[in-house]
Amino acid sequence: MVKMEKIILNTDGDSPLEYYVLEQTRIGGVDYLLLSDVADGDGEALILKDISGDGEEEGMFVTITDENELSAVAEVFENMLEDVTIEN
Repeated sequence: MVKMEKIILNTDGDSPLEYYVLEQTRIGGVDYLLLSDVADGDGEALILKDISGDGEEEGMFVTITDENELSAVAEVFENMLEDVTIEN
């Protein structure tokens, strides 16, 4: 079994959240992460877009608000992980 990388997301005013990195990709020069709240099995998925500047030590990620962008990125992740279905 492959050990998944766990990341901690700091949110404004809320407690930090822990997620597992299922996959990452770069599309059109932008990095995206596919995260899950569980290491194995069905869980809540989250796709984040990296808006960090070049050379920044810590990443800054946001949720994708554009439905077309979200659908396109979700389709890429589904193709990368054949056994995963992402529901919007």
